[in-house]
Order: sequence, then C-alpha cells, then structure tokens
Amino acid sequence: MSPHRPVLYSFRRCPYAIRARIAVARAGVACELREVLLGDKPAEMLELSPKGTVPVLALPDGMVIDESRDIMVWALTQSDTDGWLGTGLEAAPELIRRNDEDFKPMLDRYKYFERYPEHPQAHYRDEAGAFLTDLDQRLATHDGGGLTGRRTGFADVAIFPFVRQFAGVDRDWFDGTPWPNLASWLKAWEANPLFLDVMKKYPVWQPRTEGEPFP
Repeated sequence: MSPHRPVLYSFRRCPYAIRARIAVARAGVACELREVLLGDKPAEMLELSPKGTVPVLALPDGMVIDESRDIMVWALTQSDTDGWLGTGLEAAPELIRRNDEDFKPMLDRYKYFERYPEHPQAHYRDEAGAFLTDLDQRLATHDGGGLTGRRTGFADVAIFPFVRQFAGVDRDWFDGTPWPNLASWLKAWEANPLFLDVMKKYPVWQPRTEGEPFP
C-alpha cells in the first residue's frame, strides 16, 4: 500500500461501492483503487475488514473505514464544494436508512427472485415499488431537484445506485411506471459525467502490486 495515498477496495457494480466512489471522486481525493472479485476476496482486504464487503478504505494513518456511508462522509469532509453534506440534513439520514435497511433487501428479492420462491418476482417488485413511489413524490415536491431539497444532496448520491440497480432488472417495465420524476432523476444521474467516470472498468487487482490511480 502506498504510504501517502488512501487505498480503496471496490467492486465496480456494487451500489455501495458506487456511491463511495462518487463521493471520493467529487471530493477529489487521490486514492489507489483496488478492484476485487467478490468471489475471490484478497487476503489483504480481509485483514483490514474481516466482514469481507466492499467498499473498504484504508487511510495512510492506519485508519480503516468499511461502511460506504462513512467513506462518503469522510471524503466529503475533505472537500464538499457542492454542499452535499449540508443538503437535507434532517431528512437524509432516515431516507438513507430506509434505502439500506428496507429497500435493499426487497431489491435483492426482486433481482434474485429465484432464491426466494415463496412469492413470484412481481410480488417483490411491488414491495420495493412503495419506496420508489415515495422518492418520486419527494422529487415532485422539490421540482425534480433532489430527494431532500431543490438541489442534489447526500441522499441523492447514496440512493441513486440502488434505484439504478432496481431499474436495470427490467428497464422496459421501469420506463413504463408512473414515476416520471424518478425516471428523469435516474436518467440525469446515469448521464452525469461524474458517474460515468467512476464506472470505468479497472483490471482486477493482483496482490503485491500497485492498484490503479483514482479518480
């Protein structure tokens, strides 16, 4: 590990890793990115964070941050020119909690419905859809600006990758839903150069080698 740069263990498609990378990139924090395979997690990462999930951020001073929200906060504390941390301070924590603790499990059941034969896929889709209806209404209240205010805030960055994952299960169905504000919000994020930059493909990191410069 470089003694001068943070090291970020990541997996390109993971929504938790995506939101961490967006925050790190927007803050302009120079890191060494190590792309990992979730089915073959490197021992170096597991030594830092035995729970074995991404993202994991190892700082030069020895501190390890292995929760995506905490990585976001740490990065934006270094630089937050867009004021993401200060937007929607009252609403953001509960909305993100609902996304992570309630919506994400329903999203997993919808996406991997074969593993949950108790109900058909549409059942899990409809369960998850209640949260998305709320997001659409929030965006309507804020004239499409953001989930917690009239501009993009921390909650938008934290939740967008999960909405993207939901939409990707059946995009034709999603595009036909009565969520016009959410659909526009999602498309804007998907076309955002910042998102496109953090979704570049990196080679899988090999132990005892340097990772890739990021952002």
